[in-house]
Amino acid sequence: MKKIIITIGIGITMLNSFAQKKDSSAFSFSVQQAIDYAMQNENNIKNAVLDEAIAKKKVNEIMGMGFPQIGSSLDVKDFLEIPTSLIPAQMLGGPAGVFIPVKFGTQYQATAGLDASQLIFSGDYFLGLKASKVFVELSTKATTRTKIATAATVSKAYYTVLVNDERMKLMDANVVRVKKVMDDTKAFLDNGLVEKIDYDRLTVTYNNLLVEQEKIKKLLELGSYLLKYQMGMDVNTPLTLTDKLTDIKFDVGANISAEKFDYSKRVEYSLFETQQTIAKLDLKRNRFSYLPSAYAYGSLSRSAQRNEFNFFDSKEKWYPTSLVGATIKLPIFTGLQRNAKNQQAKLALQKAENNMDFIKKSIDLELVSSITNLQNASSSLENQKKNMSVAEDVVRVAKIKLDQGVGSNLELITAETALKEAQTNYYNALFDALVAKIDFDKANGNLK
Repeated sequence: MKKIIITIGIGITMLNSFAQKKDSSAFSFSVQQAIDYAMQNENNIKNAVLDEAIAKKKVNEIMGMGFPQIGSSLDVKDFLEIPTSLIPAQMLGGPAGVFIPVKFGTQYQATAGLDASQLIFSGDYFLGLKASKVFVELSTKATTRTKIATAATVSKAYYTVLVNDERMKLMDANVVRVKKVMDDTKAFLDNGLVEKIDYDRLTVTYNNLLVEQEKIKKLLELGSYLLKYQMGMDVNTPLTLTDKLTDIKFDVGANISAEKFDYSKRVEYSLFETQQTIAKLDLKRNRFSYLPSAYAYGSLSRSAQRNEFNFFDSKEKWYPTSLVGATIKLPIFTGLQRNAKNQQAKLALQKAENNMDFIKKSIDLELVSSITNLQNASSSLENQKKNMSVAEDVVRVAKIKLDQGVGSNLELITAETALKEAQTNYYNALFDALVAKIDFDKANGNLK
């Protein structure tokens, strides 16, 4: 019995320890904390960071082309049939015009060597190295763009959960209120003070609210899963949202205008700038291809010939060969290929310049649109908030009139229906305003 008690005690201790560990994995995040979490865990961002690291390693690869290149080789041959050469018979006292077949060499031959080369000058190399560093910059900015897009997505998912949570609270209050009215009406019906149709109407309204309540509950759960997915978090991890919708400000600001906007705040503009720089470097690289390239090289080798396979016998000789040299290459005519490449680079640069003009106009349009959308959404939100307040007051008055016997059940049901519609419109307007606010911050380069 004592052993059983000890075993149960250990089991309870282990369960408590497990529960504590499970609770310790729960999170409470503001929207900024949710974004920060996504910056470390979201897959697209992690892949973008890896692409950036790959680009940096590519620079190292290109830099390595300018370092000394050293290689070694070992070649061993076994002549199953020694090659035959023809020599004039006249050399050995024979008649002129006649050749004698002879075999020179040994059955086994081996050569071991060490080669080295060094690039001295190449316009392609130096400009390619510079372009590869710019490519790293482009990759870094692409990572920033991915982070901004993720921040916007996480923010929208975060606010979706907050909105649905508020809708859920309001729906719960509506269910409780209509349930009380329905119960009161049932009591009146039992006492013969109202008709059954009045009770049935409230029952239909109540059942519709229950359906709507369940729908919002599922949307809230789905929204929470979506938020955690966008953050790169396990969807089963407990997550509490700490921000409040009442703390969000929807004002545009007095100093925001497309005319005074600093384009460098937008990573998209910076990306196109970098692409334009790459196009300029590519054009310069093609022009440098007309210059000569120079290399220095050297080699050291030893060879041996044997009739027996005894190359590792220290008594046998190996014959050394060594050399140093340099090569200068100057392309003279390449079938007009260089000219065609040069023209392509010029056209690519023109295209990059056109893209710069395009992105400026796109940013201007996005900025103006985001300002207008936020102003309209903010105005619509205020109107829907007033409408909901009026609808709530109408329901309150209708309930009082019904309790005092001077109102009708139909009037209350109509007021409840109008209130539900007003609440739906309000939360739709609230979500639209939140999305407009995020789009506005993104257009102004405020999302990081």
